[in-house]
Amino acid sequence: MKGILIEKQDSGSRASVMTIDEANLPAGDVTVRVEWSTLNYKDALAITGRSPVVRSFPMVPGIDFAGVVESSEHAYWKAGDQVILNGYGVGEKHWGGLAQRARVNGDWLVRTPAPLTSRDAMAVGTAGYTAMLCVLALERHGVTPDQGKVLVTGAAGGVGSVAIMLLAKRGYQVIASTGRPNEAAYLHELGAQEIIDRAELSSPGKPLAKERWVAAIDAVGSHTLANACAGTAYGGIVAACGLAQGMDFPASVAPFILRGVTLAGIDSVMAPRARRVDAWQRIAQDLNPERLASVVKQIGLDEALAAAPDVLDGKVRGRLVVDVNR
Repeated sequence: MKGILIEKQDSGSRASVMTIDEANLPAGDVTVRVEWSTLNYKDALAITGRSPVVRSFPMVPGIDFAGVVESSEHAYWKAGDQVILNGYGVGEKHWGGLAQRARVNGDWLVRTPAPLTSRDAMAVGTAGYTAMLCVLALERHGVTPDQGKVLVTGAAGGVGSVAIMLLAKRGYQVIASTGRPNEAAYLHELGAQEIIDRAELSSPGKPLAKERWVAAIDAVGSHTLANACAGTAYGGIVAACGLAQGMDFPASVAPFILRGVTLAGIDSVMAPRARRVDAWQRIAQDLNPERLASVVKQIGLDEALAAAPDVLDGKVRGRLVVDVNR
């Protein structure tokens, strides 16, 4: 099979596209013929070696994929089933989706909901699935469109782009924070009503700021997350799902004890199966395939290697969908 393989070297690691013996696929009770995968932030870290996300070598990266079950010893799955996988350590501890075959634990799979195709599912990918987990967290908290605006940070990235579309579909007024002012037209097209420069949020701020939004979805972390919390209205919620700016959280307790703000951590890797199914069903229901197409660029495996540094440097708009057969 063709795929990207990351191998350990004395100077670090090296990723290359090569022919891989399928006999080397790891243990698992379901083998999937991968049709589409994606290039996520974590995949880019693995491919470039900028962060030690790969736990064992050699490793096929790719934290998500969609395809067709080829063979199964799992009670729930049979040959021909259309499936999606996100997280569970694939691409880090277990061979992932940037190859033409994957062998995994059947408990990790979710059925591809109609009317989504495998390509549609990976146009959404882990970034969009994470965005939907964030939206569901806001809804569980009771946030409704009539209560006020919702901030989305890292708005031109994968999580941010899909989050804006999902929120706009439900009638929320979205404030998009981005460091790329040239993407204003793109963000408005996705459904953002207001755009602010990320510089407003990315530097040290006050413990409490003016109440500007009732909720926020943050994929950035660090000072941006702290300022998102500081600007959240009384009783609001901030869903934190990323660390593009950093893992630190230089904030005070003021928003939480003086305004009753909730900080909700969103984990896409080990999310319970029921929550995964809910998220994918809502994605199938809420996302417009035509609008989704505007945030997607299709690439092959070789191009995925070349694009990885740009993903880490914040130069990629929206989603990169990988045709593993190209």
